This record gives sequence, structure tokens and C-alpha cells, in this order.
Amino acid sequence: MASFRPYTAVLCLLAAGSRNKLVLPVTSALQLSAQGSLGGVSSRSKFLSSSAAAFLASTTIVMGSDPEKCEASPTINPRYIDKELEMKYGEDKNGNPRTRGVLVRRLTGDSTPFEFPVKPVRLVQEWPEEPPFKPEDFFRSDGNDDGIFYTVPKLVYHIDEPAVSSLTQYYRNNIKKGSDILDICSSWVSHYPLEFPETMGKICATGINPLELSFNDQLTGGFKAADLNVDPKLPYDDNSFDVVTCVVSIDYLIDPIAILKEVNRVLRPGGKVLISQSNRCFPSKAIAMWLNMNDRQHLELINGYLKYAGGFGDVQAFDITATLPDKGYRDPMFIVQAIKK
Repeated sequence: MASFRPYTAVLCLLAAGSRNKLVLPVTSALQLSAQGSLGGVSSRSKFLSSSAAAFLASTTIVMGSDPEKCEASPTINPRYIDKELEMKYGEDKNGNPRTRGVLVRRLTGDSTPFEFPVKPVRLVQEWPEEPPFKPEDFFRSDGNDDGIFYTVPKLVYHIDEPAVSSLTQYYRNNIKKGSDILDICSSWVSHYPLEFPETMGKICATGINPLELSFNDQLTGGFKAADLNVDPKLPYDDNSFDVVTCVVSIDYLIDPIAILKEVNRVLRPGGKVLISQSNRCFPSKAIAMWLNMNDRQHLELINGYLKYAGGFGDVQAFDITATLPDKGYRDPMFIVQAIKK
């Protein structure tokens, strides 16, 4: 079953022109470094300077000696990047913008103590020629306009740090340099390695909230705001991308087969789609049949979507869940990938 634990929120708000802050509670098992822990920050300046301390302290490179494990970047990247984002939330009586600073922590996926095994998962379910799904399978308890739900930017991580890191390392090891990439159902982060804006071709994205997308500093090709549950058409030309990614979001789509047909359309021949999934979600927005399935069944379902979308081959599934030094709990992370024929 999908897990409904609260999402990781690592941010604090500052009123414009003020040094006072409101620190939001951290509700995940995410472990912050001593240099960057929000709980110990007593001022805005200390918070901002914590990123420098985190950078100097981040000297560990995770290298896998096992060929079955992903290798981290040979470059020493910081584990966290702290920065301030500015959001406009209204205007005063004279029409001047009123803004609020938001301090956020970016998880880079590098310089962590985690290991990143990649374990193949065999897909065994046989699907009939025609889709067996019923309309009620795609029912959501909150059927209201998704634009309302996502109006307020959610500058949070929907999976924990080990899961983010495992996805980042998988991307680094499985997306070729120079690729043109599209991230669908995107937000303020895409979980790509830090070097991707320099080593890839264009990186584009679609998502519901344009303000969130405007904060995504990896989108070298820009973004186009789109609600795929209103119109499942991707706003890009045929054969535009080498890779399409979708991170922990396919469970929210009410017409996933139509959207994967669009993914196939915008991919170049031989292009790859990477669909990642954990077991966390907004339950009111996830479709009914997803909520009644376990992790293994989710992978089989995504395989079924790809079959009925058509035009894909070489479908593979992997468990890329990170392992922790203390063998503690971590969010699971899975990949289903396929190649455009």
C-alpha cells in the first residue's frame, strides 16, 4: 500500500525587509548535517552561511566497488545547497509588489554515506490485448481542479534524502551526455545531477505550478506550465527529446496511457522514458487502483500502461533503493524504463 507519511519540508519563511523567520517543522526522517541543521540556525545570515560550511565539510565521495552498484560522481559536490527564493504574494495599496523570502535546502544527491545498489525486478504479469481498466480505477477522492490543490507552491521533497540520492545517481549513470531531456509533472527540483545543465543538451519541463517551475535552476530549455489531467497533450514537437523523466507522479494521472503516447511522440527513435516511483503520495490525488496496490504491483501497472500506449520496447524495472550505513528505514525507490521503437 502507498504510505501517507508527511512530506519532507526543509525551509523557512522570512518577511520582506525583516530578519525574523518562521521555521517550518521537519517531519521526515531526513537527517541534516550538523553544519546545515535548521534547528541550530539563529539568524538569517547564519542560515545562508551554513551552505558554505556544508560545502567545506562535504568531502566524502561514495564510490561503489560492486559493478552492480551505481557510482557517484568523481567530483566533490556539496551534500546540500541552501539558498533564498523570493515569492510575490500580493501588492500593497499603491500597487507595489509584496514579497516573501523562502529559504530552501536543495539535496544534491552527492557526498552522502549511502550506497546505491541497482537490482533488476522481473515483470511477470501478462496483460490482455485490450486495457482491462474501469473508469472507477482512475477515481480520486479529491476530483477537484488540480490547479487549486497546487496553487500554493510546495517547495518540499516528496521522498527522503536516500531516495533522492539514489535517483540522482541513477540518472548520472543512465542518461548519456548531450541528451535533450524533458521532465514531466515537474516542480522546483528535477533531481538531476548538478553537472547536467553543462553536460546535457536542453533540459525542459512541464508541470502545473509555473512559480515552482521558475525556481528550477536546471531547466536550461525553459518550462511550459501544463495540467496533464486537463489536457494530456505535451506542448512539444515530435521527436524533440532523447529522454523523458517522470518522478513519483504517474500515480496522479487519470489518463496515463494517453500521456505515455505523448511521451512516445516527443521522444526520438531510440529515446528512453524513465518513470520513477516510491510508496509516498498525496492520497486524495492518487488514483483508486494505485492506493490498493503494493510496490511490486505498481511496477507491473506501469508496464501495462507502456504496453497499451504502444511504441515502446525493452521495458525493464529496477529496485534502486539506497542502503544506509545503519541499515535504517529509507523510502523505497523504483525505476521502470522503456525505449521508443
